[in-house]
Amino acid sequence: MLGSSREALATCREFLDTQRDAADFSSIAGQLYSVAELLDSEQVLRAALADSGQLTAVRESLAKDVFSSRVNPLALQVVLLTAVQRWSDDMDLVLGIEQLAEQAVLTMAQNDGSLDATEEELFMFGRAVDGSADLQMALTNPANSAEVKGNIVRDLLGTKGTAATVALLEYSISHLHGRRIDTVVDHLGEMAASQRERVVAEVRVAVELTSEQHDRLARALSALKGRTVRLNVAIDPSVLGGVHVSIGEEVIDGTVASRLEQARRAVLG
Repeated sequence: MLGSSREALATCREFLDTQRDAADFSSIAGQLYSVAELLDSEQVLRAALADSGQLTAVRESLAKDVFSSRVNPLALQVVLLTAVQRWSDDMDLVLGIEQLAEQAVLTMAQNDGSLDATEEELFMFGRAVDGSADLQMALTNPANSAEVKGNIVRDLLGTKGTAATVALLEYSISHLHGRRIDTVVDHLGEMAASQRERVVAEVRVAVELTSEQHDRLARALSALKGRTVRLNVAIDPSVLGGVHVSIGEEVIDGTVASRLEQARRAVLG
C-alpha cells in the first residue's frame, strides 16, 4: 500500500481497536470478510467507493445503501469509515477491509486466550506449505474453488486448530489476490505478532481525560510494561478523583476513593 492507503488503514484500525469491547464485536470479522469479498467481485462498486474525486458524503451514502441491510451496526460503522478514506487504489480498499477483518479475528483470539496458539499454528502451516509442492499447487490452482481450498486448510489443521487460525487461513488462502502463499501466511504471522505485543489497560476516572493526560498515561504505562499499551477509558464518578488502572490481573489504584478508604481503615484500626 502507498502512503494514503496506509494512513487510511491506520485510521480504520485505530477505530476498530477502540470497539473491541462492543457487544456485537464477535460477529464483525465474518461480516467484514463478506464485504471485502463482495467488493472484490464488484469492480464498479469498488471503484465508486474508492474514488476520492467523489464527495465523501456521496461515497458514505452509497456504502450505507449497499451494506446497511447486510451487516450489523458496528460492521457498518467500519465500512462507512473505510468509504470516506483516501485510498491510493481501489484494490487497497478491499485489502484494507480484509486486514480489518484479520484484526477483528486476532482481537477475539487475544480476548479468549488463543492468540499464542494461533500464532504458532500459522507458523506451522507456513512450514507445511513450504515443504510440499503438491500442497502449494492445490492451494493455488485456479480450478479449485474457494470451498475446496477451505476444505484443504481445515483438513491440514485438523480438529486442534484454533477458530482464529481456521478463519484467517480459510479466507486468505481463498483470496490470494495474486500473492504467493508464503507471503500471505507471513503477513498473517506478522499481524498475530503485532496483536500479541498490544496491551489493553482498563482505566476508570471520575471525569474525561484531556488528550494530553491520555497520551501521558499511555506513554507511562507503555514504558512500565515494555509494550504498547492502549487505554480503554471509562467514566466512573465513584472513584471521586485520580485514576484506577487494570492491566490483566495487575491493578494500579490511585483513586481518591481508594485513599479515603485506606484512611478510614487506618482510623478504625
